Amino acid sequence: MTTPSTPRILLAEDEEAMRAYLERALTKAGFEVTSVDRGTEAVPLLESEHFDLLLSDIVMPEMDGIELAQRCAELSPRTKVMFITGFAAVSLRASREQPHAKVLSKPFHLRDLVLEVERVFEEQREAQI
Repeated sequence: MTTPSTPRILLAEDEEAMRAYLERALTKAGFEVTSVDRGTEAVPLLESEHFDLLLSDIVMPEMDGIELAQRCAELSPRTKVMFITGFAAVSLRASREQPHAKVLSKPFHLRDLVLEVERVFEEQREAQI
């Protein structure tokens, strides 16, 4: 059972092995993780639930991560956004179109991911003080 203060992460990653890997690592680090395999599956969750962070792959079928982040900003403006990608050019586009979002390039170590996620929540806590 998670406490209300447990940060909630919505993970959108189309690659099954990567999704399972990230979900396991973030859960082990103490986060509550809901994962989906495409952006179009994430939108109804953003409409009906609160998430502290959207962690999204950028390149996905149906709706890419940047479009998903734009929908997230409309539906849940307080939700932070972090992208993961294996494509440098896509990373540059994400930085340009979502300047407040953190972009983590694959491959990355799980420890780095967890540290970046913790840093996002730390910044969020400091902003509320």
